[in-house]
Amino acid sequence: MSVRGQAKLPLEQLQPYLYSMPAEGQRLDLSALFGNSLPVELEVGFGKGAFLMAMAPLHADRNYMGMEIHRGLALYVATRIAKRSYPHVKVASGDAGRLLAQHLADASLQAIHVYFPDPWWKKKHRKRRVFNEAFAEQAARVIRAGGHLHIATDVAEYFQVMMGIVAQRPEFTLEDAGREEASGVATKPETNFEKKAREEGRPVWRARLVRK
Repeated sequence: MSVRGQAKLPLEQLQPYLYSMPAEGQRLDLSALFGNSLPVELEVGFGKGAFLMAMAPLHADRNYMGMEIHRGLALYVATRIAKRSYPHVKVASGDAGRLLAQHLADASLQAIHVYFPDPWWKKKHRKRRVFNEAFAEQAARVIRAGGHLHIATDVAEYFQVMMGIVAQRPEFTLEDAGREEASGVATKPETNFEKKAREEGRPVWRARLVRK
């Protein structure tokens, strides 16, 4: 996926803001990755990085990592991060399911954010959806007690599917969920997909769950 409108930086300038998926079965040392032991939050499918770029200047007291399947988007967002020198934000391209299942230790994350995941409309393609039973199982494992799982989508059917999946995980308690009607002005940091939904007048379904 190509992204236009962003001046490119040499790869060596992006390296401090990129991380790589470890070899199969190996754990990712988050303290070594960020150089500190601050809480870490993961965004799955960060797209053009709107959420990460909004949160980074607001929360220097935590680390953010992103995982995006498209390498072009990862390089694009790494460029945005590098230009603003946010050392507490790292991004990578790869399979988020593999990241959770193989490379993150138990209770290693403070939060996981899953915003506007691809709904894969055709029934035969729904097995490709990132949010499934295996994802929820691993999220419950890697999020520490008191941490959060955040979900948002503009697809009502997918939201019901996701809520049905997390309802089967006794490790989570639902703190808040509901439908947000589109408004003319953004009142909080939002992803590019959320901005588009708001501008087109489409509602968004959102949930926040806490890890027991």
